[in-house]
This record gives sequence, C-alpha cells and structure tokens, in this order.
Amino acid sequence: MAEQLTLNQLVLGSSPSRGTSLFHSVSGRCRYGLKPWMNEVTSRGVFFSPSRVRLLAVSVLLALGVSGQAFTLPAESGQLILGLAGHWRASFLTLQCYERQRDGQWRAVGRLIPARGGRDGLAWGRGLHPLTLPGAVKKEGDWKTPCGVFTLGDAYGYATHIEKHEGLPYRQIKPGDLWVEDASSSHYNRLVILSRPAVSDWERRQQMSRDDPAHSLQLFIAHNAPPDVQSGAGSAIFFHIWRADGRVPSAGCTTMSATDLQRLVAWVNPDLEPLYVLLSLPVYEQVKAGWGLP
Repeated sequence: MAEQLTLNQLVLGSSPSRGTSLFHSVSGRCRYGLKPWMNEVTSRGVFFSPSRVRLLAVSVLLALGVSGQAFTLPAESGQLILGLAGHWRASFLTLQCYERQRDGQWRAVGRLIPARGGRDGLAWGRGLHPLTLPGAVKKEGDWKTPCGVFTLGDAYGYATHIEKHEGLPYRQIKPGDLWVEDASSSHYNRLVILSRPAVSDWERRQQMSRDDPAHSLQLFIAHNAPPDVQSGAGSAIFFHIWRADGRVPSAGCTTMSATDLQRLVAWVNPDLEPLYVLLSLPVYEQVKAGWGLP
C-alpha cells in the first residue's frame, strides 16, 4: 500500500555525520566473564582461518578499508561503547563503555553489559567506518545487526521524562510518531511525526508506539542515517530493551536489560560525541590498533 501521510513535521532521526582524524593507537584488551555470552565469545576454535596468509590479507583490507586510506576513530569523540560478538553468526554480545582520558587513552567505566543482537548475527552497516570492507552487508529484513562505527542520535520512550544528560534530546513517543521502515518510501529510516494518530495499515506498521515494553526506551544508532540514507540498507536500528531477559534475539537492534539501558542512556553525553563500535571478536583483533580501539 502506498504511503499516505499528513505531516506535522519531518525529523531526521540521527546525529549528523562527523569527520575522522588520526590519533595514536591505544592498547588493552576486553575481558569476558559472562555466560552464555562467555561460551560464544571465547570459543576461539571457530574464529580463525587455517591460512595465516589469508588472515593477514583480510587484516590489511580491514585496516585500510580496501580503498587504501587508513581509518581511525574521530579524535574528538570522548565516549565509546564497544560491542563484541564471538563471530559473524553470533547473536550474543557484550558491551563495555569507555571514556577518553587527557592522554588519549581509553578507560573502561562500569561493568560489562550482556546484550543480544540480531537473530542471524552481524553484517557491515553504514556508519563512519569504510564502506568497502570484506564481509556481509546489512540489508532490510535480514535479521542481522549492523556492525562498524556509528554515531548516536536521540532518545525516545513512553515516559514523560527519563534520566539523561541535558544535551541529549528526548521525545516521548506519541500515537502519530512513525519510524519508516518501508524501503520504497521517501521517508525511509526517518522519524515522521503525524498531526494525528496513525490510522492506515501502512502507518500502523511504521508506528513507534506499540504495546511492547521492549520499545519503552530507545536510543538511535545512526546506521544508514540521514542525510546519506540508502534504500534497503537497513532501518530503525536502536538500543532498546530485550525480550525474555535476553533469551530472544532482536531483528537487528542491540538489546539489553531495562536497568542497563537506563544507565547507558543516562551516561551518554552528546557533548563528547559518543560512538558505538560493534565488531566480531576476530575483526576487532585485526583492526583495534589501526582504528584506535581500546
């Protein structure tokens, strides 16, 4: 059914893209101690190609983004959420928050956060990282979580107010708030605010307000975000609350407990240009020095 919208306003649901700059790489390793996440993350037998030559070649491609141009995290970013999955097909994730110190080093803050991703694992998303990296690419409806390096957008939820940094925009979701996941729409992967509640079947399918606690608090992950939206490349990627205490995977979002999400949203400071980096563990090992990851 073709979209029929009466708009009050159209809101771009993302932070603007930011440039990148070089800074000294940092050292360190993430630690794991969670189950069942522990089992999936540390089953190293499935991680590595038997060919060291092939592994080295892939490492070079990852570091250079195939194009030959080096990539590093933006030097102005002072907060980082690092998410790791055991392998490309993994749905269990672990997240660790970091803050950049004056000497440029990343310091872990808080505890490891268990999380769930898409049912069918990871695929490269569209963010700050090179778009020519080897591996599967995120598509609409593929049940995969976009991996790579992403800025963060606004927070949304059912509550009138939430605990957050004063600089983080928050919108209480209304019956006329849509997040468009229809790849044929000119409003694809954007927040559309109707001047009335959603009424048509098409509008209800895009509706953000649902009888679902999992969507009662959300933080936008700027995958395939405006102004550079590619039709069919994946939409509506958020941090939100998981289902069944993490026993149920998401369709592509990064999900966690309500308590962990509340703490994460409260910690995010837009003034520090926070980033979300999600990678499989073998890719992380290959790119962490070159990309400036902790």
